[in-house]
Amino acid sequence: MKPVIGFEPLQYCTLSDVGMRRSHNQDAHATILAKSLDGWHQEGHVFLIADGMGGHAVGEKASAKAVREIPLTYLKHAHDGVANALRRAFVETNASIHAIGQKNPEFKGLGTTATALILRPEGAWFAHVGDSRGYRIRNGRIQQLTFDHSYVWELARRQKCAPEEIQGFRSNVIVRSLGPDALVQVDIEGPHVVQPGDVFVLCSDGLSGPLSDPEIGAVASMFSPTEACQFLIQLANLRGGPDNVTVMVARVGEPNPALKVKKSRPLLQRLFRVHWSLPVLGSGVVLTVVALLLSLAAHWAGVLFFVAAVITIAAGVLGLVLHARAEKRRQAEEPPPPNINVYREASCEIDGGVVERLAKSNADLQERMREISPELVPDTFQPHVAKGEELMQQQNWPEAFCELCRAMYELAKSYNKSRNKPEVFQPLWDVPK
Repeated sequence: MKPVIGFEPLQYCTLSDVGMRRSHNQDAHATILAKSLDGWHQEGHVFLIADGMGGHAVGEKASAKAVREIPLTYLKHAHDGVANALRRAFVETNASIHAIGQKNPEFKGLGTTATALILRPEGAWFAHVGDSRGYRIRNGRIQQLTFDHSYVWELARRQKCAPEEIQGFRSNVIVRSLGPDALVQVDIEGPHVVQPGDVFVLCSDGLSGPLSDPEIGAVASMFSPTEACQFLIQLANLRGGPDNVTVMVARVGEPNPALKVKKSRPLLQRLFRVHWSLPVLGSGVVLTVVALLLSLAAHWAGVLFFVAAVITIAAGVLGLVLHARAEKRRQAEEPPPPNINVYREASCEIDGGVVERLAKSNADLQERMREISPELVPDTFQPHVAKGEELMQQQNWPEAFCELCRAMYELAKSYNKSRNKPEVFQPLWDVPK
């Protein structure tokens, strides 16, 4: 989809899948695009994903409530500043979900992660609770811009080591979410500078668990958002699909030059945004000039105009002082945004080694499927392989990668539909063997 405001064209897609081992989907997502240029400057584009927790339909209820209430509360209070509005949206939604759990014993354990991305003229903002992730991909690098609120990541922070070095603990045990507690701490970071060509990814741990960061970055950077989402979900399910899978991909395009002109608002609209004290002071000055002219002409109305001018100027000065104090209080109440962090970074560039490992993974999966049933290999698979091999001969690695990914996508669709859910295939192509 291509909205016509902000960076244009902003291409995006969000997809969610139940996975291979769950009976129902407890993930949820929401996208609200600014509908006008003023909306783009005031609120921006809003993207949100949530991963519910709890048995039966409990998690589903929590995530649905989060993606419904967080965007609406943020939009309602965006005029108070991005950080304030996001924090208020998350805190109030947490209180609402917590109240449901307190009133209904059957909803014990009700909770959800939530990760929001706000794209505005000044950059990208993230608000985050839980282990659903936010990434930015730029110039062949994928950067994780959110901190996993999991036991493993917290332990790694205390020990000052990489989360992968922590052994003996389950990676999906989270220590912070919306709902279980009456109060919640919300990570809010931004604005991250946005450049044309940047790709942003939000995903639940159903994607970031089975797939590595380089794999996510390579696919999201090489394909359109729609094709990237489709392939990433099929690949996660091919790796076992142990959880619900939700992924959002947004690609930022070049700014629309016409919008730079439109940023200057019409005169009438700008006048309405000026504080009332300034026009009143201007009126006082005009009245003063009229009073002086009438006094020079020895007209009796000069005194009346002079009194009116004094009252008007006094009212304007008082209004200006009160406005300055109110603005100072508002700025003091809005806490400065926290430091901008890149929590993890990896290369996702496409080279010959990556493409060759991907080709081998395709061959291995095709062989396994033929062993099960030759009919499982779709006719749409071979043309992509042939084109990919031709591009490999030309050492056109990015295009070869795309064709081989499309080949694997065709295999994965067929394989995931037919196989028994416990079966897992691990086509790893992001690390040397």
